[in-house]
Amino acid sequence: MAYNPVTHKFVAVVNKKVPVGQVMNALAHATAGLAASYAPAEQLRLGNYTDKDGGTHANISDNPFIILQADNSNQLRTLRNNLLEQGLQFTDFTSTMTVGTYAEQQERTAQTPEADLEYWTIVTFGETETLNMLTKKFSLLRG
Repeated sequence: MAYNPVTHKFVAVVNKKVPVGQVMNALAHATAGLAASYAPAEQLRLGNYTDKDGGTHANISDNPFIILQADNSNQLRTLRNNLLEQGLQFTDFTSTMTVGTYAEQQERTAQTPEADLEYWTIVTFGETETLNMLTKKFSLLRG
């Protein structure tokens, strides 16, 4: 198998004020949404890994997935606006998307002005250099 250099990466930025369990749930939802909607899909470099026993571990990306932390929701809002300005694909998750049924969450989000949304995470995928420029002020998430 020929080596193809990795030129893209996933970046997730999470709000460090949100409890770990809740932010991991938000991260999972946002990542699923981004992967489902990303085009061109071949840039995601999803492939199957096979273990020595022949077991398949499907759809694992060859691209790095970096998780960073923001100090607060406003930093995530600024990142979101920068991603919009650059025309990059991303998915975000806010506090209105929790508690109750999905219909209640959608209604709560629809009733909340963007300026009042509390961002919990943003997940994006793109060229490494571009994302490095947009996310350089965030630090790695520490456990």
